[in-house]
Amino acid sequence: MAALPHVIFDGWTIRALKLGAKDAGSEETLVDILFSGEPRSAVRHWLDLADRMMLEDIAEVDLEAMRIRDRIAFIVRTRLQRWIPYREAVRRAVALSLMPGFAEDGMAAGYSTIDTMWRAAGDQSTDYNYYTKRGLLAAVYTSTLLVWLDDKSDGCSNTWAFLDRRIANVMRIPKAQARIRKAVDRFPNPIEMLCRVLKKPA
Repeated sequence: MAALPHVIFDGWTIRALKLGAKDAGSEETLVDILFSGEPRSAVRHWLDLADRMMLEDIAEVDLEAMRIRDRIAFIVRTRLQRWIPYREAVRRAVALSLMPGFAEDGMAAGYSTIDTMWRAAGDQSTDYNYYTKRGLLAAVYTSTLLVWLDDKSDGCSNTWAFLDRRIANVMRIPKAQARIRKAVDRFPNPIEMLCRVLKKPA
C-alpha cells in the first residue's frame, strides 16, 4: 500500500516499490526478497490484497437482503471506490497486465476477482451457469473499470450509472433465453416430422 503513491508517478517499478518500503519503515532490500526484483510480482500481490480487502469492506453489509443485481452492483462499486485515490496506479497495473509475459497472470488475477465477487454474492452454482455468470460479470466489470479510470464526474456518478445500465442489460439475457427456449419448444420436432413423412404411403 505504501508504494501506491510512488507508483502513480514512477509506475510499477523497483524504484517505486523501494520508496514505498522506505516510507513504511522497512528495509528496501525486502523488495528484492519478497518480489524477486520483479514489479509484476508486486502487482500480483496487490491484486490478491485488493480481493481480500474487498471482502472486508462488504463483510458488514447484509447482502442477502438485496436482489442479486444489487449485490453485484454494490460489490463492484465497493471494489472500485476504495482505489479512487490510486486510479493512476490501477491504470498502470492494467497496462502492465496486457504486456507479454504478464498476460497469463493478469487473466488469472482477473478470474480470481470475478470468482470472489460471485462467491461473495452467494453464488454456489457448479453447472454451466458457473461459467456463464463469470463470463457475464467479467464483461461488466472490465467495461466498468475502463469507464471508471477516466471518469471525472462528481463522485464517479457516470461510472455507477454505466454499471447499473450494464447490469440491467445482462439481467435481460436469461429472460430472453427463456423466451427463446419456450418458443422453440412449441415448434414440432423436425425428426418426428421427417419420420411421419417417410412413413406415409406413396
